[in-house]
Amino acid sequence: MSIDLRDAEDNAAADAATGAFAVLREADERFSVYRPDSEVSAANRGEHPSSAFSDELTAVIALGDEAERASGGAFRIRKPDGTLDLDGVVKGWAAERAAEALRNHGMRRFCLNAGGDVVVGDAPDAAPAWNVGVRAPSDPDAILAVLAAENAAVATSGAYERGAHIVDGRTGAPAAGLLSATVVAGDLTTADILATAVFALGRPGVDWAVGHGATGVLALTDSGQLLVSGTIHFARPAA
Repeated sequence: MSIDLRDAEDNAAADAATGAFAVLREADERFSVYRPDSEVSAANRGEHPSSAFSDELTAVIALGDEAERASGGAFRIRKPDGTLDLDGVVKGWAAERAAEALRNHGMRRFCLNAGGDVVVGDAPDAAPAWNVGVRAPSDPDAILAVLAAENAAVATSGAYERGAHIVDGRTGAPAAGLLSATVVAGDLTTADILATAVFALGRPGVDWAVGHGATGVLALTDSGQLLVSGTIHFARPAA
C-alpha cells in the first residue's frame, strides 16, 4: 500500500497518511484469514455467530451477496464448505475507506495504491489527470495500457500473479476466457468487486460490468484480443 499526496503541508500530509493507514490496519485485523485472531477467522471456525457480526463485516458480506446475485453466481464470497472468502471485496472496500480518511483530512490531490488497485483524487499539479499503468499479464515489466484518471478508481483482476485463485462460482472451476480485467469506476469498492466479477464471468462480463456500476472496462482475452466497453481514457504510453 502506498500513498502519494500533493500540495499538502508536511504535518497535514503526515496526519492524513497516518489516518489512512490506521483504516487499512484495522481492516487487516478484522478481515485477514491469515490472522487467527481476526473476526473472519473466528467466524470461519464457527466461534463467532452471524448475530454478533460487526457492522463492518455485515456490510462487506452484503456487498458480496449483492455481487453474487448480480453476476448470476459467478462472483462468490463463500467457499463450498460455507466459510467466508472476502478477498474479492475487502481490499477495494478498505482502500476506499482509507481514501475517504484522506479526504476527511483535507487531501484533494492524492493517489492511493492498494497492491495495484488505485483510487485517485484531483489531478496532480498541472497534469490533466493521474496516469495509471496496467501491467501486461505476460510480463511484469511491460505495460498493457496507461489510463488517465481523476477522482476515480481503477482495479485489475487476473491470474498472472497468484495463479488460478479466481473461481467461477457457477461451476466451481477456475475462471476462463480472460487474462486480465481492468475496471474503472467512481470508487474502489465498486471497481474491485466488478473486476473480480468480470474475470469470473469471462468475455460476457466486459459489457455486463458497465451496466452494473463500471465507467469503463478494459480486458485482455486468452487469445490476445483487447476488449473495451464503456469509457476508457487512455493516457500517453509510459516512458
